[in-house]
Amino acid sequence: MKVLNPSGEITMPRPAHRRVIGVANQKGGVGKTTTAVNIAVALALHGNRVLVIDLDPQGNASTGLNVPHHVGVPDVYDCLIDSAPLAEVTQQVDGIPNLSCVPATIDLAGAEIELVSVVARESRLARAIQACQTEYDYVFIDCPPSLGLLTVNALVAAQEVLIPIQCEYYALEGVQALTSNIALVKSHLNPALDISTVLLTMYDRRTRLADLVEQDVRAHFGDKVLHAVIPRNVRVSEAPSYSQSVMTYDPGSRGAISYFEAAQEIAERGARVGGLA
Repeated sequence: MKVLNPSGEITMPRPAHRRVIGVANQKGGVGKTTTAVNIAVALALHGNRVLVIDLDPQGNASTGLNVPHHVGVPDVYDCLIDSAPLAEVTQQVDGIPNLSCVPATIDLAGAEIELVSVVARESRLARAIQACQTEYDYVFIDCPPSLGLLTVNALVAAQEVLIPIQCEYYALEGVQALTSNIALVKSHLNPALDISTVLLTMYDRRTRLADLVEQDVRAHFGDKVLHAVIPRNVRVSEAPSYSQSVMTYDPGSRGAISYFEAAQEIAERGARVGGLA
């Protein structure tokens, strides 16, 4: 099965430079964490060295990668508030040699308020990533569903933004607030930031609405939208309850194959433009 790549050979090209990608959409339930987890797993299974930073206090990315994130576990909060080195809070993901995760514990819920009084509060995560000596091809930052200081930290740390957009009514409305925030961060804090990738999720090909949303999103974002779309698929929803990605839970499912194709596209685009660095 190509999705699992048991041979371990590098079948998805590595970028020339480390790509730091924030996975963001302030609207909840659009498949943000699912996208971060499954694309990270797909890239790692196919020869890329990948780090997932869980920046959502709910800790769903940590759960999906089966990484302990109960109270007392060193986590991303320690980097943001206490300047702990990233390597000290990083855990290896079981069964996927090239994949690591910085978990989020419930402590992170208070970080938004605590960060207000911290010096250079918007760039705490950027500094931690820049100081990290471990060689990664990809760093994915799973943002919380809000536009607060945690998301701003992700946008200042990232070079690229991946926006998952659910194929439903009002899909583009919420995205406009996000794109204007990205523009603000770009002009004031991180001139290198760019929306590089848009992924359509929860696509139900039986409905006319999904088709209309797809046309709208493609008209709005052009070639930033991946050709691969993620269908509504029960396996994708079931996988996290088994603390797994859909890639490992059911590699033959439509959801796994779609995420595999999306990851392949992201890897190939990155290799084409020299890693977007």
